[in-house]
Amino acid sequence: MTRFRPHRLNTLALALIMTLVGPAWAEPPKDGRYNALPSETPADFKPATGAFDYEKRDVMILMRDGVKLHTVILVPKGAKHAGILFTRTPYNATEMTSAIESGHLAVSVSHDDDASDVLVQDGYIRVVQDIRGKYGSEGDYVMNRPVHGPLNPTPVDDSTDAYDTIDWLVHHVAESNGRVAILGISYDGFEPLMAIIHPHPALKAAVPMNPMVDGWMGDDWFHHGAFRQQNLEYIYEQTASRKNAFKWAVNYADDYQFFLEGVSAGAIARHYGMEQLGFWNKVLAHPAYDAFWSQQAVDKILAHEPVTVPTMVVASLWDQEDIYGAFAVYHAMKAHDDANRLFLVAGPWFHGQEVGDGSSLGAVRFGSDTALYFRQHILRPFLAHYLKDAVDVPAPVNAFVTGANRWETGSAWPLSPAGTLTLRPQSDHALLLGGASSASGSVSYVSDPAHPVPYRPRPVGPMSGRGWQHWLTNDQREAASRPDVATFTSQVLTEPVRISGAPRVHLVASTSGTDADWVVKVIDVYPDQAAQQPEMGGYQLGISMDIFRGRYREGFDKPASLTANVALPYDFTLPNANHVFLPGHRIMVQVQSSWFPLYDRNPQRFVPNILLAAPGDFVPAEQRIVTGADGTTIDLPLSKGV
Repeated sequence: MTRFRPHRLNTLALALIMTLVGPAWAEPPKDGRYNALPSETPADFKPATGAFDYEKRDVMILMRDGVKLHTVILVPKGAKHAGILFTRTPYNATEMTSAIESGHLAVSVSHDDDASDVLVQDGYIRVVQDIRGKYGSEGDYVMNRPVHGPLNPTPVDDSTDAYDTIDWLVHHVAESNGRVAILGISYDGFEPLMAIIHPHPALKAAVPMNPMVDGWMGDDWFHHGAFRQQNLEYIYEQTASRKNAFKWAVNYADDYQFFLEGVSAGAIARHYGMEQLGFWNKVLAHPAYDAFWSQQAVDKILAHEPVTVPTMVVASLWDQEDIYGAFAVYHAMKAHDDANRLFLVAGPWFHGQEVGDGSSLGAVRFGSDTALYFRQHILRPFLAHYLKDAVDVPAPVNAFVTGANRWETGSAWPLSPAGTLTLRPQSDHALLLGGASSASGSVSYVSDPAHPVPYRPRPVGPMSGRGWQHWLTNDQREAASRPDVATFTSQVLTEPVRISGAPRVHLVASTSGTDADWVVKVIDVYPDQAAQQPEMGGYQLGISMDIFRGRYREGFDKPASLTANVALPYDFTLPNANHVFLPGHRIMVQVQSSWFPLYDRNPQRFVPNILLAAPGDFVPAEQRIVTGADGTTIDLPLSKGV
């Protein structure tokens, strides 16, 4: 009997395999391709787009310094002599032009930064470009790259990049009529403001919507010196990589708890390795309003530029991100708008809501789709006038009057000024409307950094969540019920009170600490019962609210400790409003010393840099609001008509 030898069978099988496919250890081809089994993916696939109603062109446009910027061009089929709607973005041009994969242009551009209905209705060519250093574009990314000057010694900035791109477009997009409008929201709204600095002759209109203008004074990074620490997530994701590849991860369901345990913005940033990020290091090095911030404030730059390009500035009255910039840049430009090329729109929206549904904001209803009205009756004729020679042009100012729920027009902002109404808090928590105050008094509360006042009801979700969009219209009754919030309420109104513009705060207060934050809110208190909308019964709607960091009372560039237990004046403005307090309502003022975790906690003990405050720096403090004669006042800017 022959003995079975398995190893001999294996050897024969291996020899047969080697004969068929070659030795297993043979070196693979250098390009990774095998002729015996070729790839099933073509080297250059060409999509069949015959059924599309537009043509997509993906190009790299050369800038004056040799850098190429990735640009997507969408041309409607059959377009001739069409105007161009241009957006520059750090948020991915490819994604913005293919929000939904579709052969229909209207669907493809349905993005939260695009007035797609106007684009399609009037047959415009759509162009979206990745700004320098982001996504498909070459070059280095710098947050809100400053214009050429002390903060930017290079020969290029967002103004030159916009100029070079427009020059290329009008020479290479044969279907265009040589006219360009630049528009965008937020960071994309900052870009139109850059483009109107030494603009290209083909730039015929600009629409900066909710633009980033002054990141320290009242937009994204600080408000009157208080740091908006929930923006750490944005800074991290936006600057850590070209394509926002690194995501902010947290192990908490409640941002309130996360930031409370994190102690300070600086400590949290170190935990995430943010010392590697150039922009964060600049924020950390410049907590006060020094030259780094003031020299790049866009309103200050445009205050010295002639208004040569028709510009429509769009503001949201409840903008949770950039509530300061639109009105600031409007006032800066209005001072030298000799040819009447400046326009302003103020709508009852959150940040960017003007390109969505504007029928309501949170619990507040407006009786119509205010955003649709803006796009069809204000934006559309504005663009058509300057890109297509249409006759109609909107009024210089279009503003929605909240409370009365109607649009009004005017020649300038504020609308129909009619003096001021002085609100006078009293020691019995009453709020006098005008007239003389009673004798001086005070209202006090203890502010404890271990238990800060939430800026919206807990659990506080991330800024990317839905609750973030409408927190400025949240019911303020929860705050009013806290012992660390001073509340002052008027009698029931017997006639309407119409305001238009920015309320001015003259707060007189003392603290037992050596630093303090002051949050002041002007609130519309609804009647206890509301027949048409029962859930609004007793609702406390914030109309104009903001924060001020006490160390800057002597100057935003001059942080200084406060003298403990001495009443000191703090003067600042609140965000613009355009509102009617109706009969049957009441006016309320709330004052508190934290708005957490959106704003970092003030230790209430003076330290050189609050961003780097240590656990032992945080102490409770007694805050005392001086009322009555020579005490706290808030001036409301009255407007004619109701």
